[in-house]
Amino acid sequence: MAVPFDIRRLQLTGSPVPVLEGVRQFAFSSEGSLVYVPGNARAPENTLVWVDRKGRPQRLTDTPRAFERPRLSPDGRNVAVNIQGSNLDVWIYGVGHNAVTRLTFEGNSQSPIWTPDGKRVTFGLSKKGAMNLFWKLADGSGAEERLTESEWNQWPTSWSPDGRTLAFEEVRTDTGYDIWVLPLEGERTPRPFEKTASSEWGAVFSPDGHWLAYVSTESGLPEIYVKPFPGPGGKWQVSTDGGLGPLWARKGLQLFYRSFNHKMMAVTIKTKPAFSAANPTEVFDDYYAGSNFASPNYDVTPDGQRFLMVTPSGKEPDVTQQVSVVLNWFEELERRVPGKN
Repeated sequence: MAVPFDIRRLQLTGSPVPVLEGVRQFAFSSEGSLVYVPGNARAPENTLVWVDRKGRPQRLTDTPRAFERPRLSPDGRNVAVNIQGSNLDVWIYGVGHNAVTRLTFEGNSQSPIWTPDGKRVTFGLSKKGAMNLFWKLADGSGAEERLTESEWNQWPTSWSPDGRTLAFEEVRTDTGYDIWVLPLEGERTPRPFEKTASSEWGAVFSPDGHWLAYVSTESGLPEIYVKPFPGPGGKWQVSTDGGLGPLWARKGLQLFYRSFNHKMMAVTIKTKPAFSAANPTEVFDDYYAGSNFASPNYDVTPDGQRFLMVTPSGKEPDVTQQVSVVLNWFEELERRVPGKN
């Protein structure tokens, strides 16, 4: 797809139009040549597995799918998960009976999380515009309900244990990724929690609801920080060599995260009489499929003894060896999509 754009006014000057079909990957040269791989992009198929604290796996799903961002329900009986097909939607997988039920049908529904009572699933959804926050009853009855309305893309990340506050991330052109919170009482007016020139994302509430763990690039490298909620107070860095995807154990104050080399790390935290964090320790290594920048691609069981992970199924998507090159393609592009550029 292509759309004309006025770079001086930073505005679109027309509507998007298709310019090339059947493209799996593509790139341009500065002189205007196009190189692309024909075919249809297809997400790799994965399997959901349990992994214990010693790194021993046990398969959860029999049928491989393009699973992403699995989230266990509060009672551990169901999993809300993204499955990439012709559209990216939210599905509910029933633990123990290997059945998946589609929850969303709009397409481009991302980052599902459960409400603390397990009755609803919250997710980001794009409806003819930016991705905003919605929720829907987990049994599939009724339509999704909009929670926010913004011109900026938003994804939910965590509910406070009492269900009164939703933490989410918002992406703006001036400040990048920021952490916001949405109160579910009163006027439901979102407010920023961590909004700086650096990027902050992935905020998750502690089990007692008094702390938020999140990722920030303020040091130049993504690291895990913990800050009191709702504040005021300082913040503490708890990772030591980079980290992504923080998640709390559902009881106590142990925080998990992923290192850059895919190790599962754990940090024991104390908040009384003052905040302190032990040195991170490795839980297990090398059992992880890919990574997701904004959302953890794993979850922790309610008892904190097992991890729900995504791992490759061994079946790779179809690929083609053909590479096509089109010289002077910018001339053809200007003909198909006239306007300022």
